[in-house]
Amino acid sequence: MQLHISPSLRHVTVLPGKGVREFIKVKVASRKVSYRMLFYSLLFFTFLLRFVFVLSTVDSIDGDHPKCSTIGCLGKRIGPRILGRRNIESNVPDVIYQILDEPVSRDEVKGKTDIPQTLEEFMAEIKESRSDAKAFALRLREMVVLLEQRTRTAKIQEYLYRHVASSSIPKQLHCLALKLANEHSNNAAARLQLPSPELVPALVDNSYFHFVLASDNVLAASVVAKSLVKNALRPQKFVLHIITDRKTYSPMQAWFSLHPLAPAIIEVKALHQFDWLAKGKVPVLEAMEKDQRVRAQFRGGSSAIVANNTEKPQVIAAKLQALSPKYNSLMNHIRIHLPELFPSLNKIVFLDDDIVIQTDLSPLWDIDMKGKVNGAVETCRGEDKFVMSKRFKSYLNFSHPLIANNFDPKECAWAYGMNIFDLEAWRKTNISLTYYHWLEENLKSDLSLWQLGTLPPGLIAFHGHVHVIDPFWHMLGLGYQENTTLADAETAGVIHFNGRAKPWLDIAFPQLRPLWAKYINFSDKFIKGCHIRAY
Repeated sequence: MQLHISPSLRHVTVLPGKGVREFIKVKVASRKVSYRMLFYSLLFFTFLLRFVFVLSTVDSIDGDHPKCSTIGCLGKRIGPRILGRRNIESNVPDVIYQILDEPVSRDEVKGKTDIPQTLEEFMAEIKESRSDAKAFALRLREMVVLLEQRTRTAKIQEYLYRHVASSSIPKQLHCLALKLANEHSNNAAARLQLPSPELVPALVDNSYFHFVLASDNVLAASVVAKSLVKNALRPQKFVLHIITDRKTYSPMQAWFSLHPLAPAIIEVKALHQFDWLAKGKVPVLEAMEKDQRVRAQFRGGSSAIVANNTEKPQVIAAKLQALSPKYNSLMNHIRIHLPELFPSLNKIVFLDDDIVIQTDLSPLWDIDMKGKVNGAVETCRGEDKFVMSKRFKSYLNFSHPLIANNFDPKECAWAYGMNIFDLEAWRKTNISLTYYHWLEENLKSDLSLWQLGTLPPGLIAFHGHVHVIDPFWHMLGLGYQENTTLADAETAGVIHFNGRAKPWLDIAFPQLRPLWAKYINFSDKFIKGCHIRAY
């Protein structure tokens, strides 16, 4: 199409196309019509004709192809309205949506044996029956409901098996504790005072590097202790205080009496041997007793949790995890009493028993805490988005007004497992009282403020008292996801097998277990006698 306008704007000629002789010649009156208005009107209609032509052409070229071009899709959507055509594609989705939006009944597919089990079976049946849209949607709905129910059942079974595997004591560890307890009663060398009398003054000497480990697992404690001392540049300045319970004291003392880590100094002490715990009421013990009673009434056993047909598998998994003995263990809560348990010490590093130390930890004493109490690694920043994406909303229930009115859900969380505690600064705060207060509030609210462990009340109690340290000192997540490679884990100062897949369990990730197992002497008579292997 060509447009010719005379210099005087009195004649406008429109030619249909090149080579076409016919034309339209318009003579414009000079007085009644504005030349400029006519000019712009012709330009507008020329553009409109071209636009409609393009929409119609591309619409025809694209046809029913699902991946139409941008202009073609625009033609399909706008073209019918401009050209007066009816959109015939709107009825089919409405029928399907209507069927799929209907409420799902648990008994909807009960007793039906002809439901397709795979996508191939479903497509073969639909092609053979040549069903309409409604029949297609009904059959699809039945198939999805059936597979959804089976998936839910399988997930719940997996969570239950993992709960049992992670909560039970492996027979090898039970064997080790029994053999060591027997050795403790029959062998004087297994009942040595730890440390020896001449080294006792070092237990309260602040010129040493003091570490605290609370554990009732002899094998796990041995790995932590050995990895700590083996990687120390000045092991003669290291003091490791091992706190355990009454039943594990004899096996723990026997192990470290028969497996000394000189020149490091090892102290093994049971909770009942601390004067502070024997003086009177201990708030954390009272809170634990109440917590156990409430959990027994509120949660029920694992069978009752699994039998719930209305809750999502993830919620059931969280409730099962809440039943884990470690969450009701005094070993987990004892860290809140560190200033009272070690009244003569100014600074300590607290270690969990599911970690492995891979570097010298004495530089932790050179970190300026800037008046803060707790030196910890943040868990909201890092390359691993699965592990390092934890904020307060990950642990606290912000649908409860008591939490929502006092804390920021986006605030970065931090991790227990390897923490520097400035006990001098701690004693000047009300951290412990805050901890007890929120434990009571959680009990009053039927455990609705949070569900699991000691970290949620720890986040609250230490709020405003945390100094962030370099992530090198604490790599997390080796016990609940296997994305961490062996090479990456070897670059960290401390690795933490937090999660269910502890390295001493059969469900541990095999590619990461060697980092822990290399600190065990599998030729030791107690290890061999209990058939503890590297796997």
